[in-house]
Formats: sequence, C-alpha cells, structure tokens
Amino acid sequence: MRVALVTESFPPDVNGVAHCALETARHLVRRGHDPLVVAPLANSVPAAAAQARESPCPVVRVPSMPLPGYPQVRIALPGRRLSAALDGHRPDLVHLASPFVLGARGMAAAARRGVPAVAVYQTDMARYARTYLGRGGAAAWRRIRAVHAAADLTLAPSSAALLDLTEHGVPRVRLWPRGVDSARRRDAVLRSSLLAGRELLVGYVGRLAPEKDVRLLAGASRLPGVRTVVIGEGPSAAALRAQLPEARFLGRRTGDELARLYASLDLFVHTGPYETFCQTVQEAMASGVPVVAPAAGGPLDLVDHGRTGLLVPPGDGDALRDAVRTLAGSPELRARYGAAGRRAVAARTWEAVGDELLGHYADVLADRTAVAA
Repeated sequence: MRVALVTESFPPDVNGVAHCALETARHLVRRGHDPLVVAPLANSVPAAAAQARESPCPVVRVPSMPLPGYPQVRIALPGRRLSAALDGHRPDLVHLASPFVLGARGMAAAARRGVPAVAVYQTDMARYARTYLGRGGAAAWRRIRAVHAAADLTLAPSSAALLDLTEHGVPRVRLWPRGVDSARRRDAVLRSSLLAGRELLVGYVGRLAPEKDVRLLAGASRLPGVRTVVIGEGPSAAALRAQLPEARFLGRRTGDELARLYASLDLFVHTGPYETFCQTVQEAMASGVPVVAPAAGGPLDLVDHGRTGLLVPPGDGDALRDAVRTLAGSPELRARYGAAGRRAVAARTWEAVGDELLGHYADVLADRTAVAA
C-alpha cells in the first residue's frame, strides 16, 4: 500500500506530532508498505538534511515560514510541491497528521484525486488561538471541522479529544492512542549530578510556551529537598528561568539521553491543561515514574488517580505543590504508583499501535470499495 503522510511537523522538530509521524512512517516500512512524508521545511536545513538521511522513507519538504513569536513552529507556504509529491507517489491513502495548514491542503488534494484520507487529530488549535491571540477559537474550530469532516475517518488520541470533536460536529471519529518505548534505565551518575545534594528529583519535559503553564512548578520547586529539572525549549524559556530560580533548565534533549533523564526522575509533573494526549506523561509511566498531571484532556485517560499518579485541578499551582509534597514524603507510594504506571502502558508499543492504525486504514479502504461497488 502506498501512503502519503502529510504532517504539520516532522523531525528534526521535537514535538508529539513530529514523533508520531516518524513512528508511523517506520511502522509502515516495517510492514512492507510504501510511505512518503510531506512536511514543512524545518528551521535548520542541515538538521533536516541529516534527518532525511535517517528517515525510513523519502521526505518532501514544503517551503515554510516561522510562526511569529514562536520560531520553533513552522507554517507551510502555498505552492505546487505537495501536489507534485502526491502525483509522483500515487498514494492509495493519504494520512493527515494534525491537519490545519499543510494538512488542509493535503485534504483538498486527496479529495480532488479521489483518494481516501485519514485525519489524525493531535493539536487543540482552538485553545492555542485563544492562548496566543486572545480570540479565534471559533474560527479555529470551523477550520478543524471542515478539514476533518472531509476525511473518511478522524482518529482522536484520547476520550476527551474524541468527545471534543464530536461535540463540535466532526463525524466518523474513532479512538487511536500513541505508542511508547519502555526500554528505559536509570542513570545513577546522571541522577546524582542533577540532584546536587537534594533528595527528590522532579522533572517536566515539554515545550516552554504559555499554553503549558510551566510557571505552576514554582511552588513545588521551593519544597525542601526537591530539585526540579525542566527539559525543553520554547518562547517562554527566559521568563520561566526568572519565575523558577530554584529549577535547573536542561534545554532540548532527545533520544537515549532523554530516555535516561525520564528514568532517573523520582516524579514527573505535567502542567499544561490543553493536551489531546500527552505523550510525555506516557513516557514517564513507561519509565516507571509516578505522575502528577492536570485532570483535563489526555491525562484523564493515562493517569489512574491514586493508582499510577495524582490528578490535580488544572491551573492550580497550590494543588500541584501539595501533590508533589505528598509523593515526596512517601517512597513506598512513589514505587507503587511507578510500577503500576509501567504495567499500564507495557503493551502499548509502537508496533501494536501501528497495527491498530493499519486496521483503520483497511476499514477506510474497504468502505471506499463498497461504495464504489
């Protein structure tokens, strides 16, 4: 099967959309299919060229521009490269990863060619619009609804995202979660260097941007014996360094280094309330690390409150601090939550999740065949 994977982001970008698109391409190749990736040109041309050499399949880069105020995010520009890529690849199916700008054009191109499309919802653009612009949520939902309604199938990463889509009038929605690699080992030397004499290592991994509410770590970072590490980059980095003077900022980390960091934590804390899935929470659970996260969005599916971690009211820094204090005072509770979390995601490998995706593809192709007949 030939698949065109049209994605708003792809490595060397570091985010959930890029990582999921890469794992999808890898799985398609493993199962003997023929994928082609179409993605915006990355910030770093040399890094994109290096990633293309490591990619499991060909990657077509579309000219793009940085999002004003957030240069790590690229917006694809209009052009003929997407259409030319589809015409050259002649896909049996188009996979749209978090479609909004490039994905909307990919949906239109698939429709013109009579090619079925599967749209994967991953980013809550309506809430992002409200966060960054103070308005535009309704317009964002109109665009989301238009793109996803044109797809043969929309895949939502969590039950909260599925409910959000259906309540906003998106038809034909099914659940499709994300995979995770559970091969993690704690690095005692790394852990000791990060603790620097403290007793509990608490970590956050993700973008440093307004919608992530990382500032809520302030109270937890001031708890006695706690060392907070912040892993990631983004437009809020400078402000957060001032707001969290007790925290250690490690910048962007990837691959095996990031896996060692996850496994070396005593506690993982996520602060953002707008996650459609929240892969970082799942990564922490796969590392055997208990989690504190907002009771909103994707974490509601991932964190079993009182069994694998603790859920707190979104935006409540005091509640987050108190949850960290509770787990800081109980090594036994941390160990029990961490072990339960690891068991909960052990079977959710990228291979298993990839095969679920292939099942969705097969259903869409079968439905198209039945309609044609």
